[in-house]
Parts: sequence; C-alpha cells; structure tokens
Amino acid sequence: MTPRTSSAAWVRGVADMLAAEGLPAADLCAEADIDLQALQQPHTRVDVDRVSLLWELAVARHGRPGLGLDRHLTARYGNVDLVGYALASGPDLLTGFRHLERHMAVISDATTFALQGDPRGYWLVLSHIGATRPIPRQRVEYAVLTLLTLCNWLTRRELAPLAVELITPPPADEARYREAFGLLPRFGQPANRFLLAEADLRAPIPTHNPSLWALHERLVETELDQLGQTLASTRVRTEIARTLHLGEPRREDVAARLHLTDRTLQRRLQAESVCFQQLLDDTRRELARQYLANEQHSLADVSDLLGFSDPSNLFRACKRWFGMPPGQYRSRLLAAPSAPG
Repeated sequence: MTPRTSSAAWVRGVADMLAAEGLPAADLCAEADIDLQALQQPHTRVDVDRVSLLWELAVARHGRPGLGLDRHLTARYGNVDLVGYALASGPDLLTGFRHLERHMAVISDATTFALQGDPRGYWLVLSHIGATRPIPRQRVEYAVLTLLTLCNWLTRRELAPLAVELITPPPADEARYREAFGLLPRFGQPANRFLLAEADLRAPIPTHNPSLWALHERLVETELDQLGQTLASTRVRTEIARTLHLGEPRREDVAARLHLTDRTLQRRLQAESVCFQQLLDDTRRELARQYLANEQHSLADVSDLLGFSDPSNLFRACKRWFGMPPGQYRSRLLAAPSAPG
C-alpha cells in the first residue's frame, strides 16, 4: 500500500514550533530523515512515520512530555495552509467542517476528521491511521489542540469546549492540559475529540467571502485530485477507516456517506479494478498493524476497533494477513526496532 504522508506546510509548522520551544529543530529533523529544505516546496509530502519519529526524538532527548500543549504555539504554528484559507472564507464552522471531513487528506492522509452529532452540539473527532510505528501522544494531542485553536482563529472568539476526550492515558501533570484546553480532558477514551455547542459552530465567520470560498474550494479539490484522493477507492478506504470502530460498514452505507448510490459506487470501483470487500480487508490490515503496535489496546479492543463482531475473527484475519495469531504478531512488532521511514 502507498505510504501515508503529511503536507510540507504541516510538518514545517511542527518544526517551527519545536524551534520556538528552544529545541534544535534542524538537528531533530535531520535525525528523523526529514529534509527541511524540501519542506519549502509546497508539494513535498513527508512519510507519517518520520513525523512520529520527529516527535519521539524531541520528547525523549529533551525531556518534554508536555510538548505541543501550548495553545499560543498551536495557534501560530499549526499550519493547515490551503485548507485553512478555505475554512476562513466559508460561512460558518459547521459548513466548513463538513467539507473538512473530505479535505483533511490535503493536510495529512494519515488523519481522518469527522463530525458527530450530540444533543449539546457536535463532537469534532480526529483519528490517526496508516502508521507502522506507535504514534506519540504529543503528536496526537498537538493535533487536537491545533484544531481547537483553529476554531478560535476562524471565529475570532475564544470558544470553550463542553468536553474533551483523548485516547492517551492520564498524564503525571494535569495542569498543562487544563491550561491548554480550558478544562481537564477525559483520558483513555475510545476517540480523540472535543465537543462544541451548536451555536458556536453555526455562528458566522467574520472573514466569510463567497467568491473566495468557491475559489479555495476549487484549489483544495485540485490538490486532492493530484494526491489521488478523488479516486473512489481512496474515498471508500477513508470512510471505512473513519467508521470501522462502529462495526463492519456496509457498502450501501459508505456510498450514502459519499453521496452516491450503491450502484454508482460499484461501477466506479469496478472501473478502478477493486471491490469493496478488498478495500475493507486492506483497511483492516493497515489498522490492525497500527493498533497491535500499541500496548494500550487489548486484543479485545483491537477486535472492536476493526469492526469484528467476534474476537475469533481477528485471530483468523491475522493468521491470513501476517501468518501468525495477533498476540504473536504484537510481540514481534514490539520486539523489532522501528525504521524511521
């Protein structure tokens, strides 16, 4: 499968944030095999495992467990580039974020975004996929905080989340989290997400400009097309990854989420010489490797996250994918040193 990547703008922002924290960003990038000069080119993409390694090195070598939890730095260096311009010219957060579900791949095709309705408003949900090494908690938490500070920048208001949930375990020091998010998140949760009131999401964006919005939307769509993200198979895999933890998705439900009829989706997949079941299996295999590399997830958790109705299905699938049961494969992953790329 094609390696998943993050945009040059996003990774450059992370490097600049590390420098602002007083860390030797150039040396850390070199050690993670990230070419800082190449990040000046807008179409450069960086393998997501190299991005994770950059975070690992920064945290481990410079004693910064709370790295990335400064909302002033996320506001300044959380660089979403073209997608941010599109959001800033849109009518409101809710409309823009419905587009972000599709546009997130421009920032990183290793991250999915989803809106989930709630009686109090909407959850904004981030998930990381496609990694072959464990994802550092700092990378996860920085992304969530960046999304929250992006909401503030877009609306020119200080929005207070009603709740914040993170998959990461409880930290030793809670103070930085309270300061960053305005409340103490709930840790060890199934998803990375925060809840905003519907009124905040529907409030007009001060910089809304219909003409600029249309222009930026076209530019984002062009970028998606160049990245191969407009292929039906790519869009299906993204939707599968986004919803798999809720149970095995049906093809007709995925088609509906893509605003297609089931027959149209079938036809487009056939034109790309793929079928829905193969895409489902490929996505499960990719996510299984990621989840099994994370000791936080029990095997029962992994089975649920992959949408299996019974843990025995995970056992059989791992035998087919990796030639060994999930517990043995996990032991091999954890014993082997991870390559940077």
